[in-house]
Amino acid sequence: MRKSNGGFTVIELAVVLGIIALGAALAVPMLGGQMSRGRLNGAARQLMSDFMWARMEAVTQKNEFRVFFVDDHVYQILDDDDNDGNADTGERITCKDMREQYHDVRVAATSDPIFFPRGTASAGTFTVMNPSGSKEVKVHLTGRVKTV
Repeated sequence: MRKSNGGFTVIELAVVLGIIALGAALAVPMLGGQMSRGRLNGAARQLMSDFMWARMEAVTQKNEFRVFFVDDHVYQILDDDDNDGNADTGERITCKDMREQYHDVRVAATSDPIFFPRGTASAGTFTVMNPSGSKEVKVHLTGRVKTV
């Protein structure tokens, strides 16, 4: 009888590598879907956060803040000091591009929201979409902003 060296045979190694490869082949597509859903959730949270910031600034500065959607992924936040709805000299405009962080996301806007000094807002629904699905960000007349 021979004494074993404690190593693995080629067949044992091939079986283990085959099992690992099968597990990886099943996990990679699921991981891709998770990442897409993560980008969708992140983009919806970013939009909601920017709306909430605009509302807070409108109350703090006692003037309107307006959000203008330039296209399906770029929007601008206007600090409208004179409340005329136009970007005048000296009024700050913050430009946001969703695709800088979330490359496959787009936004469908029903309107351009306005946040008033008393904390109220013009209502609207904003749909954030990517290949994994969609999420809605709703702005209520009371100024409340939430995702659905």
